[in-house]
This record gives sequence, C-alpha cells and structure tokens, in this order.
Amino acid sequence: MDTNLRNRTLSLSALFLCIEGVTQIANKGQCPPQLLPICVNSLLHDNTDSIEDIYGGLDQLQLGLSALQYNLNTNHLGTDGRPKNMESTRYSINILHLERKLIKNSTVYSELMQGIEETQKKLEFFDPTHTNIVASLAKIYSETISSLGPRIMVQGNQTHLGNPDNAAKIRTFLLGAIRAALLWDQAGGGRWKLLVERSKMQQQAEIILNSIQKSDDQPTVDS
Repeated sequence: MDTNLRNRTLSLSALFLCIEGVTQIANKGQCPPQLLPICVNSLLHDNTDSIEDIYGGLDQLQLGLSALQYNLNTNHLGTDGRPKNMESTRYSINILHLERKLIKNSTVYSELMQGIEETQKKLEFFDPTHTNIVASLAKIYSETISSLGPRIMVQGNQTHLGNPDNAAKIRTFLLGAIRAALLWDQAGGGRWKLLVERSKMQQQAEIILNSIQKSDDQPTVDS
C-alpha cells in the first residue's frame, strides 16, 4: 500500500465509520443497514491492498469520510452547530492505541489472524452478516484485542448494551476499527501524522466526497 495522504484519509475514515456503528448501536440499538456488511467484509476479504476494494468502493466510505471531517474539526461544535460527541473521538484514540499494542504482540496477532481464517471458512455456510459470523468475530475481539488492555468501555443505553446481539455487533465494529487502524499504520499513519495532517485530511475527505457526488450525478443510459 502506498504511504500517502489519500490512503491515510481513507483508512482513518474507515475507522470512524466503524466507530459510528459502535455509537449508534450503543445509543439507538441499530445503525444504518449498510455499515455492518462493510465492516464484516473488510475483515473477511483481504486479498487486496487497495482500500477502495477492501471496503467495496469509495461510495461505501461516505459516512466515514463525513465522520472524519466531524471528528477532526477542532471546534467543540459540529458543522451542524450541535455539541460534538466526544465518545467517538475517545473510542478512536483507544483503538489506535490498541492497534499499536497489537502489532508489538506477535502471539496475539497470530491468534487474531487464525480466528479470522477460521471465520472465513464459515462463509461457505453463512452470509457475512449472519449471527454466527458476527458472533465469531465478536469472540475474536474478546479473546485477542480485549486481552491487550485497557478494555474500551462503551457508553450508551443499557437496554441496547445488554442485548447479546447488539453486544456482538459492537465488538465486531470494534474489530473492524482495529482493521482500519492497521491500514492507517500501513499507509504511514501515526500520532504525529494525525496532529500535523488534521486539516489536510479534512480537505482530502472533502475532495473525495465531491468526487463521489460527481460520479453519482453522471447520467446513465440503459442498453
């Protein structure tokens, strides 16, 4: 993977997309239906180095790109004038910290990859978002990433958090965020890059979002 601003922006957007899934399920009990398939596919289909291919195209990262702009904004208010939700920022920072610990721990990393490979085999029998697949990915997160510590304490509505299916989805999204953090690392990301390129990544996200919009506006002809 090329270590450039575009790839760093896309990988960080993918991270924020997964965190969006965490916060929405924790607080609302549900999230946009496309988020879970995007997350799961990024974990189970790894035969490419292209971030666009890993996530099924740039259009699949629109929500993540918007979330990146929102979270990297230095103001305490979002672009819509509402106070920013600092939980998303906290989760993202914790994920980046855990990813650094993961790549330094070869034993846990090997266990994680073995778990992913075993879950990939289940795709012969189940759809990517089947409860068995999600439960398997959630178990991988609990047995590998959670063991690195400190654990991420997800805040939200206790009714939603206490639902086993929701808890599994949250852990799957967190594992997807780790995947995105690994891509961020491969693209040359790091603590200093996040600090010095904050405004550049916001601008890059805007450029990519505009390109997606222009592509969507292109007329089509049936043939």
